[in-house]
Amino acid sequence: MTTWSVVIPTVGRPCLTDLLADLSRQAWPPQAVYVVDDRRRPAEPLQVEASVLRSGGRGPAAARNLGWRSSATEWIAFLDDDVRLPDTWSDDLVRDLQAADELTAGVQGSIVVPKPAGRPLTDWERSTAGLENAKWATADMAYRREALEEVDGFDERFPRAYREDAELALRVRGRGWKLARGRRSIIHPVRPENFWVSVRVQRGNADDALLRAIYGRHWRRYAECPPGRFKWHLATVLAALSIPAGFRRLGALAWLALTTDFIRRRLEPGPRTVNEIARMILTSPVLPFVAVWHRAKGTWRHRGSTPWPPPLRAVLFDRDGTLVRDVPYNGDPDRVELFPQARQAVERLRTAGLQLGVVTNQSGIGRGLLTAEQVAGVNRRIDELLGPFNTWQVCPHAPDEGCACRKPAAGLVLAAAAELGVPPGQVLVIGDIGADVEAAQAAGARSVLVPNRRTRTEEVLAAPMTAPDLTTAVEYVLAELPGRR
Repeated sequence: MTTWSVVIPTVGRPCLTDLLADLSRQAWPPQAVYVVDDRRRPAEPLQVEASVLRSGGRGPAAARNLGWRSSATEWIAFLDDDVRLPDTWSDDLVRDLQAADELTAGVQGSIVVPKPAGRPLTDWERSTAGLENAKWATADMAYRREALEEVDGFDERFPRAYREDAELALRVRGRGWKLARGRRSIIHPVRPENFWVSVRVQRGNADDALLRAIYGRHWRRYAECPPGRFKWHLATVLAALSIPAGFRRLGALAWLALTTDFIRRRLEPGPRTVNEIARMILTSPVLPFVAVWHRAKGTWRHRGSTPWPPPLRAVLFDRDGTLVRDVPYNGDPDRVELFPQARQAVERLRTAGLQLGVVTNQSGIGRGLLTAEQVAGVNRRIDELLGPFNTWQVCPHAPDEGCACRKPAAGLVLAAAAELGVPPGQVLVIGDIGADVEAAQAAGARSVLVPNRRTRTEEVLAAPMTAPDLTTAVEYVLAELPGRR
């Protein structure tokens, strides 16, 4: 039997309700639907009939990773929250999945963008209509879980819904998998946007810079992305900059010619209404400068980038139940007892050049059962026994205080990563319960669960990676280091 689940990243747009209603009408329901709330600080939780996960505003790539890693099905169907589904979508999807051979990692659905009747498309409508020809777009793309695990999912360095799906497809095919087009289809309406949308989307040039840093100057060919207009934007900016550099007349003529041509190319196929003409005239002179600015920022930010996942640089341990035996609300350093494998595990990771830290919930402080000084004393004793850690992050709050640091929230992991100067994607968390794993996932870090007697079965089943003991967990970590694979 083919098993499949649905993952939908969202920022809480009203269109999500329509999509979930479409899913509820399907004749062949999925095993699970995961809605991943990617709002940074939602005022209130999503009220939907689905499993809701929180990814903390890290972008759709990170949200999709959280979703598929939370599922347990053979296939994961990714949908954007602004698409609509025909009533036959699930039947067609299952047929697509059943027709896929064992070397097929993913099957894409066709994207239909509704066109207005009786008039040409606006610039923004043409941009959206381009999705109909996009390859491997996650507006409707089903991936085999095995393939996602092999490549570690989406590259979370892509912060917006742009290029992250093409880059994933590139890595999947690079591992010898095939991708196919299915028979199913979805409808992708043109969402309303403001006057300056064409300028705002130029932020995607920073993502192009990431692809170039990883795959070189021919990245478009490898990723099957159509040629862009960046060279012309760069020429326009250089022409403008040459004006104050002493080439006033020549630079001005070149800039005027390039800008006029750009306006013409954008207006010619469009409806030429007053609003569209004004939009093209006002945005076209600005757009090249914004595009070049974002490309320059992206080039600097992503210099030296390597393919996903980036190499590990830090490991964070849970304290009680992972490094030391769990003594409830312990405030006595003399009661600290290391697990037998803890010292060797820490030493091996430290010798490998990794930064190390501890992230621990200590609700006894918030409950009035311990003082912060007592907890600090216990932590100092652990430092004495295992060598000093590079960072200690302690949540002192009781569970009902609603803080952002208590695991399974991301706060402790993010704070540790910030103190170490390491991006969360290059951090791994080792813990003994599901809250440790969930905190890592929420922060965009990796994780290894080392179960013990208090670890619930469902936590073990949900963990992306488990190890029977600390020694094995360390072996997993060391295998991820450059030169050890």
